[in-house]
Amino acid sequence: MIQPQTLLNVADNSGARELMSVPNMPLERSEVIRAVIVRTCKELKRDNGIIIRYDDNAAVVIDQEGNPKGTRVFGAIPRELRQLNFTKIVSLAPEVL
Repeated sequence: MIQPQTLLNVADNSGARELMSVPNMPLERSEVIRAVIVRTCKELKRDNGIIIRYDDNAAVVIDQEGNPKGTRVFGAIPRELRQLNFTKIVSLAPEVL
């Protein structure tokens, strides 16, 4: 379950290493970025009964249009991202589960 203060690994080569959601914090040296969560430790249950669980929490950094900032995506991602119109992330991923 992703909550405030959860550390997320970055699953692309955008340059960021870790992301964290900190509510109501004035930013000085950081910037607010947009990201799509691609892997969670919490189980993802599909309609056909399959349960998918990953080892880490990971996200991909995106721009305002929804395109990834990096040119590579590391690790497996779920196929539900294709239904959410993140087809560019799906095409860059080495494995889609």
